[in-house]
Amino acid sequence: MAGDVNTLTQRSARAAESPVVETISGRVKGVTSDGVHVFKGIPYGASTAGANRFMPPRKPEPWTGVREAVAYAGRSPQAPGAPQRPELATVWGPIDTLPVVEDCLTLHVWTPGFDNARRPVMVWLHGGAFSYGSANSPRYDSTRLAQRNDVVVVAVNHRLNIFGHLDLSQAGGERFAQSGNAGVLDLVAALEWVREHAGRFGGDPGNVTIFGQSGGGGKVSALMAMPRAKGLFHKAIIQSGASVRFAERERTTRLADAVLKHLGLRPDQLDALQALPLQRLQEAVVPAQATLPRPRQPLLDRYNFGPVIDGAVLPAQPFDPAAPALSDDIPLMIGGTKDESAIFFAPDDQVWNRSLSEAELAERVGKVAGAATADLLAYYKRRDPAASPADQLITMLSMSNFHVRSLLLAERKADRGRAPVWMYSFDWETPAFGGRLKSSHSVEVPFVFDTLHVIGEGHRKSGAQALADRVSRTWATFARNGDPRNEAIPAWPAYTAARRATMLFDDKCRVVDDPDGEVRPLWSKVATG
Repeated sequence: MAGDVNTLTQRSARAAESPVVETISGRVKGVTSDGVHVFKGIPYGASTAGANRFMPPRKPEPWTGVREAVAYAGRSPQAPGAPQRPELATVWGPIDTLPVVEDCLTLHVWTPGFDNARRPVMVWLHGGAFSYGSANSPRYDSTRLAQRNDVVVVAVNHRLNIFGHLDLSQAGGERFAQSGNAGVLDLVAALEWVREHAGRFGGDPGNVTIFGQSGGGGKVSALMAMPRAKGLFHKAIIQSGASVRFAERERTTRLADAVLKHLGLRPDQLDALQALPLQRLQEAVVPAQATLPRPRQPLLDRYNFGPVIDGAVLPAQPFDPAAPALSDDIPLMIGGTKDESAIFFAPDDQVWNRSLSEAELAERVGKVAGAATADLLAYYKRRDPAASPADQLITMLSMSNFHVRSLLLAERKADRGRAPVWMYSFDWETPAFGGRLKSSHSVEVPFVFDTLHVIGEGHRKSGAQALADRVSRTWATFARNGDPRNEAIPAWPAYTAARRATMLFDDKCRVVDDPDGEVRPLWSKVATG
């Protein structure tokens, strides 16, 4: 099912009511659909163009009259994405085709009512490796999540890639001291907006959960370590995006120098950098990154244009060598999909067609695991003797690229012994493309939002809606109570070093203690060594 993201907006707006809410900046008018009041494209910050480029976010300009908030807006300029097979372009439903703009600090709100019910507020941070994506996808439509679980949902657009994370502090001094973290400072501004306005939309500003998938999970990880975000949220969910470490100043300064060199600018010409057409900056992303050396810990140091450990906005690594005491009071739910890497291997014909040989498997794993390769290959061969080398590669690199970071973050958070941690794995496999995608990265998103109706029919199978009912309810229950346990799923113990209980979400949900525990320590050594 493909199409423009505003098609759904236009359909709902035609025959809907028009609720109006007074915000600090002015009145906004939304629509009512299926008993949920929806407001799209509300500004929480001023345009980031021109002199505001690379600067901390500023309050939006007030407006008079009533502002229409019925259509998505705020798609940040995008970095080049990873190549994919053309047939996967709309694998999870319609894509966001709105024009990119630097006036991108907008958010969307779904609420069941404007009363004093003080509903839990769930703030969604979209994926895209801090480099691309938006909050405007129909997969994220929160009508059913809000309606069926009596929660308020907010989805946030903000600056990405070179616009949100170009560290010009060494070139520009104090004026540009926070430029490397502008994108996550946008998130703080959005959470401040939520604190100021949650009550006006029927929500509880004292019960806010931040949740995000992929790069959105990285954003949650960053906020948990940011002093400026303290008190703005009370629970956290990280989906397939645990970030243990971010880039440090030496690397981000080198990246900024490469950007300036590519654009033919000197360090004293930052005013000219702010005035360049946004397309020129986008063109610098790939060549500038190509100049960087391999990270010291490549399985943990994930982002070039991402948050910066600057000693102020992010005082230290978020979860390395330990979890931040700053978030001791924040309950955490964390996990990912069983076969994260399957979709990233889709352009690789050897993997897609399952023609990879044993020797090629060993060579590829060796580039990641080094001296641990033989032991890892032997373990997974014993565990799944019938699996093809391509499937074994997907399994092992799902662990190296995703699961190991979730495990490290979860165990370090649990070691603090304060707020509880809940670990899950989403194991449901899509039947699409003959099952080649398995339980791939992002497959759980329409289950969380209960939006299976917007994804392609080839990805649906019997029992999927029942699982979506359980998953969306579990996420909302955690947002309400800081504890995901509910009668729709089996008993789910918190994650501890002693047991490592993990909920497996599938047609039949179940808890397993320490999945792949035999090689978990080995993977941790590979990642941290």
